[in-house]
Amino acid sequence: MATLVRKALELEGYSVDVAMTGTDAVWMGTENEYDAIVLDVMIPAPDGFEVCRRLRADGRWAPILLLTARDSVDDRVVGLDAGADDYIPKPFSFEELYARLRALTRRGAPQRPHVLEVGDLELDPARHRVARADKEIELSPKEFALLDLFMRHADEVLSRTTILEHVWDFAYDGTSNVVDVYVRYLREKIDRPFDRTTLETVRGVGYRLRSDT
Repeated sequence: MATLVRKALELEGYSVDVAMTGTDAVWMGTENEYDAIVLDVMIPAPDGFEVCRRLRADGRWAPILLLTARDSVDDRVVGLDAGADDYIPKPFSFEELYARLRALTRRGAPQRPHVLEVGDLELDPARHRVARADKEIELSPKEFALLDLFMRHADEVLSRTTILEHVWDFAYDGTSNVVDVYVRYLREKIDRPFDRTTLETVRGVGYRLRSDT
């Protein structure tokens, strides 16, 4: 696959380096200023998600396009949370790959995303890091995405439907209580250990992350 992609991109006029492992990808992405990075998720450790996180954490902001056979909603969320700019599931056409790369290179390297802050709660999208009162908090990818949504809409009441549409797939079965379950998980990590009640239920409407607690 790497050989085919390299040849195809060179025929389009690109100059291409190939890294065969995650370790090599991190080193090459750190040492070189690339216009874009095409990154396969299923490479020898560390995998593509982790390579992406490490490059972003190191301040390398070349656009990253993920190639992977894993095209579930959760995997897309993980990839984008890791700092990827675009995502193509296998099998793909080279025409689509060319078009995506043209779009990414026209856009150029993005600026480092701002750290979100609500009170003493901090969320760093680039480093996939959450902390409260300077104490780091470990969250799952879905919990991270949920907290990201709440922090971007602090003090706003978000309905369960809105949360499902932004954190889960649009086609998700809304009859499930998955939102309530994950809000409970989040409270157990960001509120209870700190004796806070930041994430509150607005009865009959939804949930709100308060900034004044």
